Amino acid sequence: MKLAQQKNPAVTDADLRQDEDALDTWFSSWLWPISLFDGINNPGNEEIKYYYPTADLVTGPDIIFFWVARMIMAGYEYIGDMPFRNVYFTGIVRDKLGRKMSKSLGNSPDPIELIEKFGADGVRMGMMLSAPAGNDILFDESLCEQGRNFNNKIWNAFRLVKGWKVADIEQSEAGRIATAWFEAKLRQTAAEVDDLFKKYRISEALMAVYKLFWDEFSSWYLEMVKPAYINGEPQPIDKQTYEKTLEFFEILLKMLHPFMPFITEELWQHLYDRKDGESIMRVSLTLPAPTAADDELAAQIENVKQIVSGVRMVRSQKNIAPKEALSLQAVGQNRFEAFNAVIQKMANVNAIEVVAEKDATSSAFMIGTDEFAVPLGKLIDVDAEIEKMEAQLQHLEGFLAGVKKKLSNERFVQNAPEQVVAMERKKQSDSEEKIAALKESIAALKAQK
Repeated sequence: MKLAQQKNPAVTDADLRQDEDALDTWFSSWLWPISLFDGINNPGNEEIKYYYPTADLVTGPDIIFFWVARMIMAGYEYIGDMPFRNVYFTGIVRDKLGRKMSKSLGNSPDPIELIEKFGADGVRMGMMLSAPAGNDILFDESLCEQGRNFNNKIWNAFRLVKGWKVADIEQSEAGRIATAWFEAKLRQTAAEVDDLFKKYRISEALMAVYKLFWDEFSSWYLEMVKPAYINGEPQPIDKQTYEKTLEFFEILLKMLHPFMPFITEELWQHLYDRKDGESIMRVSLTLPAPTAADDELAAQIENVKQIVSGVRMVRSQKNIAPKEALSLQAVGQNRFEAFNAVIQKMANVNAIEVVAEKDATSSAFMIGTDEFAVPLGKLIDVDAEIEKMEAQLQHLEGFLAGVKKKLSNERFVQNAPEQVVAMERKKQSDSEEKIAALKESIAALKAQK
């Protein structure tokens, strides 16, 4: 009004009116769920009766007021019902400075260049992994690189499996255990992913499948069943284990397909002979719910993994080559005897025996309350080991002296928070246990000389 009066002082409120033909900037967008199926011009037609309301709307959070709310109001006004049941708000992709990407700022990456560099599935997966629960994403090309690396992992696993020679021979014990365990892991993960999808935790669902393929399938299962090499020649894998492996691979491709449609389609077509027109897009995935037996087996294999890792740690600490076969001692009892075949294959152990006392030259590790030891014998320099242990002993005794001095200070014990005092007492207890074990090991080694 003030601007109009500046140009023409005679203008009054009565002279002003709103344009009767002007519509809200978003007006056509209000009607999108309805107009898409010609619901305005042809209300009640077959398409709108079938598709309206839909299940989910996926959009960004910055247009809730401008678009989402208006569609809901228009839906109730013209159809008498909401246009969608759920709204999933994605995160907003921002640059490293936290700015929203826009044409005016010129801070958006070229998607074609990203796809050429990392692959469409690599870009897609990297972005999804980095966007949990709709949080904004600070874009970095390293996200896409992670996606590309996972694509490479899938390709390499496929090439490995399809390159194995197959023979109609008896299934190995390691193969039997491995296939039973991975079936259990598939059922567990499928149930987890299904629950995450229902909660719209898309990034977490992808991460669950990612870990299943990378950690469980590639790093553990394939190593459990991989045929051995004898005199440089690869041996065949038994037909039963191989067929199960292909079955597992197909299930994994189905689980990954919603996230990585291109590589999964390509590999699915080459996993088995397919008919013309067949596509992974048209196949379903239904797995039974995990059982208590599945949970028990999975938990047992986690312990087996720790045993294998314990032997590998000893190799690393003592500079023993992976090809050097070792023996393993279970002190007192072996609660994992049923899995000896897997442990021997994965850790390159030629024998596992139960002993009352571990070998004096052994390097020991704990799996929960179970103690295992790797006898080292002539594989180590006894004098060097004694010198190393004595240095560790000296360090621990100095550390223990400092802890005891602190705990002997009455002012500290009385005034420090209870949690802090408890932590210091735990340090004392742990140090005393380690010192006693080191002294025992040093004495045993000296007795061997």
